[in-house]
Amino acid sequence: MPPIFDNSLSRSSAMGTEKSGQLRRVLGVGFGLAVSVGATIGVGILRTPGLVAGQVHTPSTILFLWTAAGLYTLLGASCLTELGTMLPQDGGYYVYVRHAFGNTVGFAVGWTDWLTYCSVLAYVSIAIAEFIAVLVPPISSAVRLVAISILIGVVVLQWMGIRVSSQFQEMTTSLKCLAFFALIVACLLVPARRYASEGGIAPAMTFSGLVVALQAIVITYGGWQSPLYFTEEDRDPSRNLPRTMIGGVLSVIVIYLLVNVALLNVLPMSGLASATLPAADAAHVIAGVRGRDLITVLSVISLVPVLNAVMMIGTRIVFAMGRDRLFWSRTSTVNVGGTPGSATLLTTAIAVGLIATGTFQRLAAMASFFLAANYCLCCLALIALRHREPEARRPYRAWAYPWSAWIVAAGAVIFLVAILIGDTFNGLAAIGLCAVGLIGRAALTPRTTFRNGKWGQS
Repeated sequence: MPPIFDNSLSRSSAMGTEKSGQLRRVLGVGFGLAVSVGATIGVGILRTPGLVAGQVHTPSTILFLWTAAGLYTLLGASCLTELGTMLPQDGGYYVYVRHAFGNTVGFAVGWTDWLTYCSVLAYVSIAIAEFIAVLVPPISSAVRLVAISILIGVVVLQWMGIRVSSQFQEMTTSLKCLAFFALIVACLLVPARRYASEGGIAPAMTFSGLVVALQAIVITYGGWQSPLYFTEEDRDPSRNLPRTMIGGVLSVIVIYLLVNVALLNVLPMSGLASATLPAADAAHVIAGVRGRDLITVLSVISLVPVLNAVMMIGTRIVFAMGRDRLFWSRTSTVNVGGTPGSATLLTTAIAVGLIATGTFQRLAAMASFFLAANYCLCCLALIALRHREPEARRPYRAWAYPWSAWIVAAGAVIFLVAILIGDTFNGLAAIGLCAVGLIGRAALTPRTTFRNGKWGQS
């Protein structure tokens, strides 16, 4: 068996190496939009409007913050699209940071990014199982078993190949969008005059409340970067990636604004601000007691494409690391359908272990720190590569560079610091987990020495 971590580098070709088999260039704009929108829109948009309304209190401010956060996300998408078209390889953040800052920093990003997606796999699987248990109470005593079964079902689907899993992503995302538009239309058809403005003066917005609201909104936009992890399997990444990244974010902005407008039309501000699941309250107004069941069904519909996308992303991260010999090299093997087989099995095993033991909750709590830190490093990678490799081929260039890159990087740093201050324990735990990975890699990497004019293992 090859070593788990290997210091030697393999030359990354456009379609994999001889040992890794062949990834397939079969993806296009349809899949890119599906994975961007499908991995972003989940249960968060059904909950977060209530949290935001509880902090800022006025409809105009609510819509302004959702728009501002969306434009910030769009700016970030433009910046990272430049990296994606410059380095069109599967693996996302890991690829760009390794190219800019070397193996150690690249490994740290790949390791933590992969663990993040493993925890999200477990979290989403449990969430789907819990929503199903609401609809089918007899299975409530076996939620973990149901979650593992759902996860394995997705794995079986992906084992059939990239064509099948990508088509599934496109179909489920289309169904999700139709379901959300049905909710929006139903809410907008409710006469607004039934919910006249409440008397009294709205509470003053505080700075801390503004920060909490913005953090919640930015997190709800998370997932837009998903197309970056599949550029090596795209038929024409130089042409398609800008369309999917920008188009995906614009689609999400429109849907999120429409959801907020719809909820504001149905619920009074006090009701929206106090709701833990405002979409369910709105559905109750529209459909009566069956409304909550409708939102439960919508939640399941929303999370299925998230689960499929996250599984595909997680396997591509560890595939790329294995191919570069920064992880177990067998994870770079690809089956006949174009799926990284060993990477899929390993990612599944970790996620199943997290579900069975319940430890996914602790790892998920660290995920926000990992995501913010890795996003920040990607922004810095863009700046570093513009300076170090000014003549490199860049089919797409970030808007308004360098201001756009510095604005996005500054926002990422502020968000990272806010997470560290607001949740110091999990922030420090995340740093410790990253250190464990780096120490493990150092311990398991064969040492090399220079003897008789040649490098060799000592």
